[in-house]
Amino acid sequence: MYQVTFSEQSMCELNKLPTLAQMAVVDPISRLTPEDLANPREPLGRFSRGGKVFYRLRSGDFRFYFEMTGDKLHTHYILHKDSLEDFLFRTKLPVSEQQLFEQHSKFWKYLESLTAGKK
Repeated sequence: MYQVTFSEQSMCELNKLPTLAQMAVVDPISRLTPEDLANPREPLGRFSRGGKVFYRLRSGDFRFYFEMTGDKLHTHYILHKDSLEDFLFRTKLPVSEQQLFEQHSKFWKYLESLTAGKK
C-alpha cells in the first residue's frame, strides 16, 4: 500500500463531502498495491501523457486521476463522474477514455483549468 497525496483541486472536491463519504471515496486508492499498478484492471486504468504514466481509478461516483511519484500516489484530480460524462458529451470527443487521455489535449486543458482559477 502507498501513501496518497492530494492536489489542491482534489482536496477541494473531497472537502465538499461529509467525513464518512470522504473515507468511503478514498478507501479504494488507499488500498492499491504494487501488483494492482503493475496489472491494472477495472476500476483501475493506466495511460500515458507526455511521457508520464498516469492512472485513473473509479471510486463510486468519482474518478481519481493520479501518478506514482517516488513511493507515493499523487492524486492530481478528483472528478465527479457526471463532470466527465458532461465533458465528453459537450465536446463530442471519442468515448474511449484511453483515446481521450492519449490523443486529446482539450481534456487536459479542461482539467488544468479546474485548478487554474484556484491559485
